[in-house]
Amino acid sequence: MPDALSRSALRWRALRYTITYIVPCGAWATFTDRNPTPWMVPLFAFGLIPLLDLILRGRHTNLSEAEERVVLEDPTFDVLLYLFVPIQYVLLFLFLHRMQEGGLQSWDLAGHIATMGILCGVYGINVAHELGHRSKRWERDLARALLLSSLYMHFIIEHNRGHHRRVATPEDPASARYGETVYGFWFRSILYSWLSAWNIEAERLRKIGKRPYGMKNEMLHTLAWQFGLLVLIGAVFGIPALLAFLAAALLGILLLETVNYIEHYGLRRVRNNEGTYGRVQHVHSWNSDHLLGRMLLFELTRHSDHHWKASKKYQVLRSQEEGPQLPTGYPGMMLLSLVPPLFFLAVHPPLQQLADSERDLILAR
Repeated sequence: MPDALSRSALRWRALRYTITYIVPCGAWATFTDRNPTPWMVPLFAFGLIPLLDLILRGRHTNLSEAEERVVLEDPTFDVLLYLFVPIQYVLLFLFLHRMQEGGLQSWDLAGHIATMGILCGVYGINVAHELGHRSKRWERDLARALLLSSLYMHFIIEHNRGHHRRVATPEDPASARYGETVYGFWFRSILYSWLSAWNIEAERLRKIGKRPYGMKNEMLHTLAWQFGLLVLIGAVFGIPALLAFLAAALLGILLLETVNYIEHYGLRRVRNNEGTYGRVQHVHSWNSDHLLGRMLLFELTRHSDHHWKASKKYQVLRSQEEGPQLPTGYPGMMLLSLVPPLFFLAVHPPLQQLADSERDLILAR
């Protein structure tokens, strides 16, 4: 067991993740006209963080089992997530109020929308992703509240009951194919993930003897909540603010789908003799141990371990050396994916080597 000194140090471990609070603080400054430029948050998230990740590199370090028990007992890790629900809605209100005031030049308006879009993608969806895997219903409801702020409430249905079951197979719309560009993937993943969520929810209701498209259908609930939010925004803040919010939500969705793209790009499970797929292995997800990207995204970048046990809390996700490793953190790889030839140049050689050496993996062509 860790001694008293070690336990005390572990209690402070949660504070490492407060680096991600720089983003909402910067967003607050932007929406209240206290930033020197409305592009401060995008420059931090997709400028400074990728640069520092390249310099600092990553390390394969893990907690011991005893240390994991200590951090799992610390409620600070959970509180850091819960706080994003009120923070997200306060910032959304400030954003909408600023859009209602108007008077912004095109470049400044784009900076405000980009900032809100990052909030929608990193916190409205990514933090919801973490909470959506929790066993307690109220935590999953917090996830739904965050997803509402990004107009992506069906994500919790398709991701939990679809993606995790079908990951790294042709049936999963959120697993990118070898040679597929991120631009083509956006369209395919967004459309077919939404359709998949309808099918998953209808099948759930059929199994319990309910009408597949009746009042118990959670997809209908998501449409009602999202439509209600849009009507409320339009009525209170006006059409220009509503359009700005729609643009920000779309940007958040594209950020999420870009993460989906790099997480499983080109990786496919092998069919067994019965024609089915075996359990997902660590080689079926791309990972990054670059520290700042990890902290910003609450360890989403240790993705192999997340797929090995989806209910595992972010603070105890482990680095898996046998899983494919990205050359830099997720923010940097997201930027690289926007230039497909450079992205392919970075990931195809290690991907080919991995496919040649791993019997549980083939290239997802």
